[in-house]
Amino acid sequence: MSNRINISSGSPWEDIVGYSRAVRIGNIIEVAGTTAVVGDVLIGGDSMYEQTKFILQKIEKALIAAGATMNDVVRTRVYVTDISRWEEVGKAHGEVFQSIKPASAMVQVSALINQQMLVEIEATAIVTAP
Repeated sequence: MSNRINISSGSPWEDIVGYSRAVRIGNIIEVAGTTAVVGDVLIGGDSMYEQTKFILQKIEKALIAAGATMNDVVRTRVYVTDISRWEEVGKAHGEVFQSIKPASAMVQVSALINQQMLVEIEATAIVTAP
């Protein structure tokens, strides 16, 4: 069995809720639902585009800490609070993944944990041998 590596973002919520920003087992990395928050500060305001850009940067940092890159992402799951604004999210997602093209889903949810959060993204990466 491969060793498990938990990647922390340093958020106090990880211990309270019992989760990691990312988990790597073998060559598979799962990145938890990620929002545009640092501490108590929401990044991007009411812009789904800006929130998505920041979220993808947070995901990239977690992947790097786990020994991967965005090129290793094979799946994203995007949760939005207003699907009518999907193009804002799609634009930011496409700027990162246009040539990588992971499998992806975008779904509307009734709410995220904080009403100012408009987007949450999960990612799966598979690291191939160098």
